[in-house]
Amino acid sequence: MTPSPSHIEHELTRIRDLSNNRRHSEALAAAVALEAEAPAHPDVLYLIATNNRCLNRIPEALGALQRLEQRHPQFSLLYQERGYCYTTLRDASRAIDSFLRGVNLNPALSASWNMLERLYRMLGQPANADTAANQVSRLNIRVLLDRQKYLQASDEIDVLLRLEPANTEYVALSAAACVGLGRYERAIAIYHQLLAAIPDSAELHVSLGNVLRTVGRRKEAIECYCTAAALRPSFGDAWWSLANLKTYRFSPDEIRSIRAEEAAPGTASVDRYHLCFALGKAYEDRTEYAESWRFYERGNQLKRAAIRYDPEAIETNTRKQKEICTAEFFAARSRAGAPDPDPIFIVGLPRSGSTLIEQILASHSQVEATHELADLQRIVVELSRSQYPDAFAELTHEDFRRLGQRYLTDTRAYRRGKPFFIDKLPNNFRDIGLIHLILPNAKIIDVRREPMACCFSNWKQLFAKGQEFSYSLDDLARYYRTYLELMRHWDAVLPGRVLRVWYEDVVNDTKSSVRRILELCGLEYQPSCLEFYKTQRSIQTASSEQVRQPVFRDGLCEWQNYEPWLDSLKHGLGDALICYRD
Repeated sequence: MTPSPSHIEHELTRIRDLSNNRRHSEALAAAVALEAEAPAHPDVLYLIATNNRCLNRIPEALGALQRLEQRHPQFSLLYQERGYCYTTLRDASRAIDSFLRGVNLNPALSASWNMLERLYRMLGQPANADTAANQVSRLNIRVLLDRQKYLQASDEIDVLLRLEPANTEYVALSAAACVGLGRYERAIAIYHQLLAAIPDSAELHVSLGNVLRTVGRRKEAIECYCTAAALRPSFGDAWWSLANLKTYRFSPDEIRSIRAEEAAPGTASVDRYHLCFALGKAYEDRTEYAESWRFYERGNQLKRAAIRYDPEAIETNTRKQKEICTAEFFAARSRAGAPDPDPIFIVGLPRSGSTLIEQILASHSQVEATHELADLQRIVVELSRSQYPDAFAELTHEDFRRLGQRYLTDTRAYRRGKPFFIDKLPNNFRDIGLIHLILPNAKIIDVRREPMACCFSNWKQLFAKGQEFSYSLDDLARYYRTYLELMRHWDAVLPGRVLRVWYEDVVNDTKSSVRRILELCGLEYQPSCLEFYKTQRSIQTASSEQVRQPVFRDGLCEWQNYEPWLDSLKHGLGDALICYRD
């Protein structure tokens, strides 16, 4: 019987954990066993090779890499691993050849560039070594930007710009860092400067459009996106950016153009699924729901095939959280953490109304919005190196205080001096236990939306990154149920710690909901919070245009237009359809 993809992914995750914990013999044995079930899977063969090398079994590692190359010659990591093997054998020439093959296939292999720099310097080739070192610097900056370490990235970019002030790649990286730091006007100026030099860059037009959209300059953003689409008609991100405004309506000619590009055999996969999501939105706006569904479904299938998501990993983590984070565990650490009350965490699922709650709070004179910050998740990743949440048991009160203080220090770059600030990363609901331990006086608001509306809204949204659970109705149902399960646990072991806000209640009785939210946060009522749509600020999420207008009811039942195709979602959600308000 053919093993299921989820079984293979689960085993691969387990093998990687074993390998990361230097249990290479166990990892190798598990990988060899998995090869019998999935002999052509590239990650299986790759893990066999890496663990053989770590056990100093170089011939066996090279043999596995040879099998991998025969089946998957474009798998760039195999050449990096081969380079490591030849480095171990002290064969610098073959090592360099292998690393070069890897970076030619995938220029983002920073470890290969690092090794090339070392090998070139060892061989007395300084010019080649400097080329490799510069590439490492660029990649490191991109990693910092991806991890939202914008201040550090900005400092490193400044160093490169002092050496090469006319380097357009460095200038573009500087603009990206400015966006991350909230320096939007500076970013807009830089993008205009770049476009004056490279007017035919569709990517730069989209980047500028995204910043203009963030600051509410919708008309100019549309012009940028349309220019990008005209420059490169197959550029899916340009068309999806227009659709993602939520208020833009495609003309019949534009729809014909998008359909033609989506149907073209030479269209890249990443462009194709962007085009599909744009067409889904275009036909939804025309109330042609069957055609809309067809393109949303195709876009989700293409995106799901392009990512690696294992729902069992989320469910396993939830079980661990419940086992470790008990009421007794928290009681024993009641004096842990940094005492500062500054953060207000807004958690839940994406597309649940969290941006609306953020906009309401950001309209208060004592509160400032930031965006979906990665700082808490960086702490989670750090703790995961010794298993998470198991690592909690090893931490002292001082450790928790230090982590809380680190979070406050790291987030200071996004603040402008108000007493309270918002961290609106929805998936932080998985880490409420950690929030409580490191920041016991932080406020936590769980924004919850009716499950059919919430899940469908996620399914038809193409996210810029993350949210891998959202591209399958089955995965969405499992994720929503896991969310309810974990939130019930936090309510049981930390009673009263989380304020629950139902999106439907905010829509139906905005004034009472606003007062309730402000009361939880210890804030006096201000009329500006009820007129939140008048607040001028930058908003980076998909709801940016919607929260710049009064509350509207349209989104409550829009999923019903697609009800004929949503039986699998209803079945997967089960009793969550009823008990989500418990």
